[in-house]
Amino acid sequence: MGWPVEDCGRLVQCVVIVKIQREVPELNPAILALEDGTVFEGRAFGAQTERSGEVVFNTSMTGYQEIFTDPSYSGQIVVLTYPQIGNYGTNEGDMESARPYIEGLAVRDFSPVVSNWRSERSAHQFLADANVPIIDSIDTRKLVRHLRTRGVMRGVLSSISTNAAELVEKAKNTPSMAGLDLATRVSTPDSYRWTTAVDPVSFSERIGKFRPAEYHVVAFDFGIKRNILRRLVSSGCHVTVVPASTSAADVLALRPDGVFLSNGPGDPEPLQAQAVEVRQLVGKTPIFGICLGHQVLGLALGGKTYKLKFGHRGGNHPVLNKRTQKVEITAQNHGFAVDPESLPDSMVEVTHINLNDQTVEGLRHKSEPLFCVQYHPEAAPGPHDSLYLFDDFIALMKEAKR
Repeated sequence: MGWPVEDCGRLVQCVVIVKIQREVPELNPAILALEDGTVFEGRAFGAQTERSGEVVFNTSMTGYQEIFTDPSYSGQIVVLTYPQIGNYGTNEGDMESARPYIEGLAVRDFSPVVSNWRSERSAHQFLADANVPIIDSIDTRKLVRHLRTRGVMRGVLSSISTNAAELVEKAKNTPSMAGLDLATRVSTPDSYRWTTAVDPVSFSERIGKFRPAEYHVVAFDFGIKRNILRRLVSSGCHVTVVPASTSAADVLALRPDGVFLSNGPGDPEPLQAQAVEVRQLVGKTPIFGICLGHQVLGLALGGKTYKLKFGHRGGNHPVLNKRTQKVEITAQNHGFAVDPESLPDSMVEVTHINLNDQTVEGLRHKSEPLFCVQYHPEAAPGPHDSLYLFDDFIALMKEAKR
């Protein structure tokens, strides 16, 4: 179909090509069993298999592929609260890593109809190829209310077994997320350079002005999202990504203008060795951390972390910037938080607070060039209120080079 639109003062004819794919696989029953004995029965999409993990929920309305491929979801079965999932398919451009990392997916209505001009593969086939099971036709509202009341818990999603009692026992024997080091498991085994910038898919996408590369950033990979790397490149950075186990000496040998600490899965407390190396970088180079990187930096500064009841996962979490008194709507994905009482007041300033539960969302050193946030300013998916943080990092590196 076509219709006239205004484009820079000219009336042009736009042709919209609607690509519709319909793929209706043979559906088997599926079961999601929780460790407390709660069982949800539905239909199976994705892979015909059985996977276990911590059952968490995300309230984002769009961006399911980015959620699937975010390494921070390693070890977790994700419940999406938006009722229909899969309707716009998947494509290479929306990948946040090389593959899906979720253990399983639970939704209300999984769409076999795919309709989007960017779609290259259905979400069903995308997850099936990665051996990820999907359960649909369950009451996700009931499930989310249960998790909010009781807290996130271990679960098993199976499309090959209908023995609910057996699956509940398997859920009870699934390793707890508390104390689990997943970051080193998902980290890159080798260093590499990242050169791809943000590629906008519409005129409405805020990417800011592209800057030529002036700064060399070494990024620790604890489970890094590609859009963070894209944002760094678009902000004017050469980026070298290094494994989570890289020493401070090896980082400094790369002569960075700044160091970035990435997001990632699991409990931050086991990452004491990483915190020791980060502590040795304080005062020697500007540092910026996001999500798990924020938590590791908190540990490096002498703080402690704790597990949240059901975490923060979604694209509409309000955060107060205490320095500007402005409220940012943020994208979040974490199940742990930094304990503000454990931080040395003489050294660390709390810069951002979650307005839903008052948890710490941002920290800044009072004398050294470093800061970090618990949420995701790169979005993907999510709002762009916090993109200024990449500019803040550039400003720190610019000041350090003078």
